Amino acid sequence: MTSAADTAFILAAAGLVLLMTPGLALFYAGMVRSKNVLGTIMQSMVMISIISIEWVYIGYTMSFGPDVAGFIGDFSWFALKGVTNAPSPDYATTIPQTVFMIYQCMFAVITPALITGAFAERVRFAPFVVFSLAWTVLVYNPVCHWIWGGGWMSGLGPNGVLDFAGGLVVHVTCGAAALAAVLVIGPRKGFGRENFLPHNLPMTMLGTGLLWFGWFGFNGGSALAADGVAATAFVATHLAGMAGMAMWTVMEWFKLGKPTTLGAASGAIAGLATITPAAGFVGPNAAILIGLIAGVVCFLAVNAKSRLGYDDSLDVVGIHGVGGAVGTILLGVFASKAANPGGVDGLLAGSAVQLGYQALGVVVVGVYAFAVSWIILKAVQTTMGLRLDAESEVQGLDYAEHAETAYS
Repeated sequence: MTSAADTAFILAAAGLVLLMTPGLALFYAGMVRSKNVLGTIMQSMVMISIISIEWVYIGYTMSFGPDVAGFIGDFSWFALKGVTNAPSPDYATTIPQTVFMIYQCMFAVITPALITGAFAERVRFAPFVVFSLAWTVLVYNPVCHWIWGGGWMSGLGPNGVLDFAGGLVVHVTCGAAALAAVLVIGPRKGFGRENFLPHNLPMTMLGTGLLWFGWFGFNGGSALAADGVAATAFVATHLAGMAGMAMWTVMEWFKLGKPTTLGAASGAIAGLATITPAAGFVGPNAAILIGLIAGVVCFLAVNAKSRLGYDDSLDVVGIHGVGGAVGTILLGVFASKAANPGGVDGLLAGSAVQLGYQALGVVVVGVYAFAVSWIILKAVQTTMGLRLDAESEVQGLDYAEHAETAYS
């Protein structure tokens, strides 16, 4: 039987998650050079169209359809056949399956959009679209099914590999893909010799605010009901975000002598990404600790890229990939049935079992997403060519790919 309150809550949460994609577009666009701002926005916004279409026809049934060998859903719900306003007994018993479907659609939309920050300012639009569509089909949909759709990872051990709102399904997959992308595509022209200064940090701060606001739907809505677990996740989300912002600011202050707005924004996103897998399983003090850890670990990961020599333009690997992995493992440390009676006890609550399964999930998902992303990127590079040519990269994405300019 459906609940009007739960249905209204998840519909609102779906809208909040959708808002995160325009928020991400602004967050990324403010950090690139002015000649690339529209191209960067377009890479995020077009995912709303392309991935929503994919989701309706094959994405939803691949991710949540009846299981095939633990790896993927079958195609019995192709084009949403049989997906009605009746509850889905497998996933959410108090909301219509159509509501669950559209809520999950918004997660599928933003995940490939997150990858775009890694190769910002240097990829052609048409090959990017082909890569994103192939990646969603071959990486996002299977991993989503493994963990959330009744696949093999959900059956490991007493509780399965847990991921409350997307630490593995969203952040580790996009972080691994981002690493593969920067290695295959190579650095921007002038990398290591020129300063690629953000052209509009107020735009990035606005994007940060929209992402933070949307994250309450991302994490809170993942309870799939307007209940105490949603409240736990909502509170944990905010506390980890503010703790990540505070810690990154402190780290930067010591390193640079002055705090920056870009650092504050990066710390907030790091905290939010890191709490995502654990949000519905931990109490407020654990959430603050997870945010503080995120501020330290993600700060160090982002600053390591210059020593390692790869051009992750907007820090997708260091924030989303590392943050998602760390948060997934910390779930196995801080989770407590005192915070969520339907959850699990982690290491600090006296059980080390879940920690091992969480670490296994990080390794398997990370390796799978990296390997398949690498293959897709190589295939697109060979058949279509991914990179802008040198002249177009100097001109910028806006003019070369879209015949537009953001500023006259």
